[in-house]
Amino acid sequence: MAETPIVVVGAGAAGLMAAIFAASSARPVLLLERTRDGGRKILISGGGRCNVLPSRLHPDQFITESSPNTLKKMLLSWPLAEQQRYFEKDLGIALAVEAATGKLFPVSNRARDVRDTLVQRAVRRGVSVRFDTTVTSLAAEAGAWRVGLRDGTVLNAAAVVIASGGLSVPTTGSDGTGLRILEGLGHTVHATYPALTPLLEHPPRHAALAGVSLDVTIEAPLPRGRFTTHGGFLFTHRGYSGPAVLDISHLAVRAQREQRPQPLFVRWTRLEAHEWDAQLQQAGAGAVRPLLRRELPTRLADTLLADAGIDPERTLATLRREERVRLVQKLTRYELPWTGDEGYQKAEVTGGGVALAEIDPLSLESRLHAGLFLCGELLDAFGPIGGYNFAWAWATGRAAGIGAGKR
Repeated sequence: MAETPIVVVGAGAAGLMAAIFAASSARPVLLLERTRDGGRKILISGGGRCNVLPSRLHPDQFITESSPNTLKKMLLSWPLAEQQRYFEKDLGIALAVEAATGKLFPVSNRARDVRDTLVQRAVRRGVSVRFDTTVTSLAAEAGAWRVGLRDGTVLNAAAVVIASGGLSVPTTGSDGTGLRILEGLGHTVHATYPALTPLLEHPPRHAALAGVSLDVTIEAPLPRGRFTTHGGFLFTHRGYSGPAVLDISHLAVRAQREQRPQPLFVRWTRLEAHEWDAQLQQAGAGAVRPLLRRELPTRLADTLLADAGIDPERTLATLRREERVRLVQKLTRYELPWTGDEGYQKAEVTGGGVALAEIDPLSLESRLHAGLFLCGELLDAFGPIGGYNFAWAWATGRAAGIGAGKR
């Protein structure tokens, strides 16, 4: 067996998958992880249950500043059905679809089962894992690589896979080191920002609604068209969260950093404007409040009535046209008063990252440096809530591992 190993940096979702597939080669594989146990984002995902995969997957659901076609090639290099089969048949992790969300969770509902199984599979395939090990530098030398560690050790590597993550949830070990190293090697790193992060409202005018949740539609007008999300919305003491908010948050984050406005409009129920208008014109002397409470949580219904300047005890028959129009606007096109975001501390993923044009879409090898492979969150792509970013990590990690194994 050749002595010079393939070195994989980062034992998160992408890194573990890369190490497992790199182990098919004749070379030894060394997996380096800065935390004491690895896979920490796996452990916290899905509320500790780990939404391993979505039940449907399409490249158009992903955000990138790079070529969407390149993203598509990378993502679909391992189709969703094959990913699911790998987890269930090869790894022995039974998955079940959560009907309300379409997410695939382990039947055990234990994220630790997913992380531990991946680590165990890597070890059984001969991967050497070194925890509490931080990579600080990377340099090409005579057709190979020299990997510098924080303790002063320098390792020789036949190929290197960088799977060190981005900047989101720094307590899991993501501090952007890989991005800085790659930028130092000449790679283009598109501006990074927190994505899939809760939004803030300061002062928190809606704090009294904290804990209220419902399914909504949120729309963000764009220079060309609009961006729309559907799903859960949660009022917090500081602002707003829930899948619908997280999935659209990148537009607010980027707008704030670029010092430009980005309105977000919420439709609170399934009813469109014309449907609400028809209901508010119903004959009879019923009050407005009970009508709204049939479709909305009580506290939210009362807040929207107050915002529209309408006494909740008013009857439908006494509503003037301008009042009805104002209330319909609050119900179907409510401008959400956001002022900021929770940043990387609460972000699910990192937006931006290494330009995909500088990566071979099939092998995930750097186009700038032979023997260097990149995968996972540090690449310029992310998807919505619901297992999409794990699908990206599994697919790119596998491709990078296979590519490195061929060096």
